[in-house]
Amino acid sequence: MPGISIGRLAKAADVKVPTIRFYEQIGLMPKPDRTDSDQRVYGDAAVRRLRFIRHARQLGFDIKDIEALLGLADHPNMPCGEADRIAQSHLTAVDEKIAQLTRLREELSRMTANCSLGLAADCKVIEVLSDHGLCQEERH
Repeated sequence: MPGISIGRLAKAADVKVPTIRFYEQIGLMPKPDRTDSDQRVYGDAAVRRLRFIRHARQLGFDIKDIEALLGLADHPNMPCGEADRIAQSHLTAVDEKIAQLTRLREELSRMTANCSLGLAADCKVIEVLSDHGLCQEERH
């Protein structure tokens, strides 16, 4: 029976073996063929699919969206509007996180800029963390 083991698949896609088993369990990866000795055996399609999943995860897509994108990839004659909608939605979420992180960075910068490096009793970092009202912007 041609194919590669789960260990080789993991190495080829740069993931861990438990990750592959998890993706099989939740249906992102199809159940593999098995040898007579019950070892999993994978083909080239499994390598491509697992690399797709890994790349999508690196870009921050959630499992539900990856499942939908894989569904489109599995049916190449379908329109790609749903893929675009998923990517646009993810882009919006990334932009929101960037805005939150920018505000966080500004607040931390302001806190540390006012630090006198004196005693903890006079520390602006501790003062601001003790009283949220001293922050410039309200956090959600």
